[in-house]
Amino acid sequence: MPRPFWHPDRHADRRPALLARNRIQTAIRGWFTDEGFLEVDPSALQTSPGNEAHLHAFSTQAIGNDGQPKTMYLHTSPEFAMKKLLAAGETRIATFAHVWRNRERGPRHSPEFTMLEWYRAGEDYTVLMRDCAAILQLAAQAAGAVRFFYNGVDCDPFAQPERLSVSEAFTRFAGIDLLATCDGATTDAKALRAQCDSIGFGVAADDSWSDIVSKLLVAKVEPHLGHGRATILDRYPLAEAALARPTPDDPRLAERFELYACGVELANGFGELTDATEQRRRFSADMDLKEQLYGERYPLDEDFLAALDLMPPASGIALGFDRLVMLATGAPKIDDVIWVPVG
Repeated sequence: MPRPFWHPDRHADRRPALLARNRIQTAIRGWFTDEGFLEVDPSALQTSPGNEAHLHAFSTQAIGNDGQPKTMYLHTSPEFAMKKLLAAGETRIATFAHVWRNRERGPRHSPEFTMLEWYRAGEDYTVLMRDCAAILQLAAQAAGAVRFFYNGVDCDPFAQPERLSVSEAFTRFAGIDLLATCDGATTDAKALRAQCDSIGFGVAADDSWSDIVSKLLVAKVEPHLGHGRATILDRYPLAEAALARPTPDDPRLAERFELYACGVELANGFGELTDATEQRRRFSADMDLKEQLYGERYPLDEDFLAALDLMPPASGIALGFDRLVMLATGAPKIDDVIWVPVG
């Protein structure tokens, strides 16, 4: 039977990676200070945990002074809270936030993990790509690593990341013309299913367009990303925009990118959407889908939607800090780099 993490012998094995974690966090904090960021500490207990269909939250009952219960949630991201601070007038903010996601446990997933999230008001989302390159280098230097390793794949954290559009990646690695199956928020699952049939990729008859895109991404695209150097997977179809605004040159696409190293997704960045009406529409559609698939829905954060009217144009990104430490230390699973893993 495996020894628990608190056994002295097991702790001795884990300790070098945990000390590297602390050094990486210290280095990143110093870099943000030098860049003129304020570190903020948003509350984890929120009215809404987020409104993406496939993210699952932990809920609890908050008992008021009148003895009446109110359902509250542990946030899946500090995003709503931090955007309220942008609306309040802050311009460069960052946080190392503990976040919680239910139904997620595995070598790269923990129900509780640390998210490094930061925002730049009035700056283009491409600046975040430069931030990511700097943070990869900081993590490597602090860990004493020359390369990142995971599952037999290596990546040079000091090399300039490649920038690849989602449509280019689907064409190159999956043989799929993704943009032929979507136009803005309108998608054609039948057309995408036909392309999957042509390459011998099986999908379920009731899979939606987004379901198929997700399956193709995981099976055909992600395993090829971040080999040799990091990959920035950029310009997602608008139907997969989440909280991102459309690109100015192509309304079918969104200012959204993800950072990959060694085939591992590390970060998700946006040119932030500030249109409250459109954001409400997206949230409502996602909650309708969540109720259809899982039989539950989460409330909308009305304060957040109201704050969007005051929020300036901004870019923001969330990075899985534990995963970054995994790659920098060569740890095989996320629990190896968390001081006290979830039991």
